[in-house]
Amino acid sequence: MIGLIRVFTTQDTDILEQHGRKITELYGVPVISRCIPDQPRGIYDDETERAAEPKIVELGKNFEKDGCHLLVISCAADPAIEQLRKHVSIPVIGAGSSASFMALSMGQPVGVMGITESAPLIVERLLGDLMVRYLRPEGVTNTTDLLTASGREKALETARHLVEQGAKVIVFACTGFSTISFADVIRKELQVPVIDAVEAEGLFASTFYNQMVI
Repeated sequence: MIGLIRVFTTQDTDILEQHGRKITELYGVPVISRCIPDQPRGIYDDETERAAEPKIVELGKNFEKDGCHLLVISCAADPAIEQLRKHVSIPVIGAGSSASFMALSMGQPVGVMGITESAPLIVERLLGDLMVRYLRPEGVTNTTDLLTASGREKALETARHLVEQGAKVIVFACTGFSTISFADVIRKELQVPVIDAVEAEGLFASTFYNQMVI
């Protein structure tokens, strides 16, 4: 089993399991999803990331105790990933690094879109000069804003701006775009490759998981 950590708090089972369900549908691996407590708006700045870190570590430790073979932190900032790796003996995959490595493999100018003021450090560091621009949709300041019609409209405008400014590939620096299945919208409307962070983390996680359970 793959243990998937959601970094915002929800009682909605459908939303909670959305990322894990996508990974299972795409790659045929079993995923169990759980969320950290007391963060209904998730991670959207340094303060909320610091608050989430010990919760992520604790949740990851519990996943390992429950028999998971591999962990996924389903957040493009890869929060607490190094801390968690020190506390568990199983592999830990991050969404941001997974998406960045996929973008690097294409070797094309990358436009990054997310919900924070600047791109996650892990994404910025890995992409380097390939990242032509980072943009946040107007009025979107946390992952729940993407669930609104206005948030989705502004997100499409943002993707269009990135393409106009030279991006040949779009990378999602927020897994909230996956929650609303926004990659397919951009692919259809703008005819540009989109690297969905959940699809990327799932590809890496499933590859390693299938080797571990042979």
